[in-house]
Amino acid sequence: MPVENQSVAVLLAAYNGMLWIEQQLDSIQAQSMTDVSIYISVDSSTDGTEAWCAAYAARHSNVVVLPPQGKFGGASRNFFRLIRDVDFSRHDFVAFADQDDIWHEEKLVRATRTLVDEQSDAYSSNVTAFWAGGKCRLLNKAQPQVEWDYLFEAAGPGCTYVFGRKLADALKASLLTNWPALQCVDLHDWYCYAFARSRGFKWVIDPVPTMQYRQHEHNQVGANTGVKTLIARYKTVRDGWWFKQVRIIVELVGLVDERFVRQWIGFSRRELIFLSLSSYQCRRRKRDKALFFILCWIAALSGTKKR
Repeated sequence: MPVENQSVAVLLAAYNGMLWIEQQLDSIQAQSMTDVSIYISVDSSTDGTEAWCAAYAARHSNVVVLPPQGKFGGASRNFFRLIRDVDFSRHDFVAFADQDDIWHEEKLVRATRTLVDEQSDAYSSNVTAFWAGGKCRLLNKAQPQVEWDYLFEAAGPGCTYVFGRKLADALKASLLTNWPALQCVDLHDWYCYAFARSRGFKWVIDPVPTMQYRQHEHNQVGANTGVKTLIARYKTVRDGWWFKQVRIIVELVGLVDERFVRQWIGFSRRELIFLSLSSYQCRRRKRDKALFFILCWIAALSGTKKR
């Protein structure tokens, strides 16, 4: 069956999205795939997003709004809810969508064709970040994957992720097993990448951008550009958030006893120095390898709180 005729479940997490969600949904509905179902989970909002999505679903037979479940407190828990609650049984692929981007018309066809042609389980891609003033910038996340990058970073923006059914079903099973612990994971895209790589699933990162990645003051993560981003990254290390998330990811994917991990998981001064010397195995991009090295040394020398 041509990929254009195969079925894709698009999981869209929404929260106070009235400024952008219609444009995003229009771009998903305009996909050249012929069988696209959109499942929307709305975090309790104050701008009318819930009512608007319900009305939109009433007009579009391929759109389902999941029953409200109160406050999630972040996109990660909202996406985990979508993976847990959406029935994948009639779909060939599962994709993530944010509420505020604009997809290229061939996004899903390109992703699914790549998965089939390369016999891969997961796909992500570069994106073009854009700002309200007209500024645009390619965000390149397609550097070669390295041995342990998945323990320290995602495979790029989660809104580009597309999974084959085998991986989607495995992710669902892992969520059902580890649901309480997963509520402590702040970045769903990082966990999904770590789960897939740690289980031997093949992941392709496409250098071609497949969407416009909207930047605004309410982005939970957004584009990693400029001095402000460097400062924000340093703060996540100084405040202990980064160490905590790495430890949670490692525990969830079952690698605490892996020899490499045992050499740094305590984040002592000696272990952080070891980790800094392993930076080439831990991040994909050259600049990020260097930053990783520096931040590990800063944490080691400053006695940064690790928990």
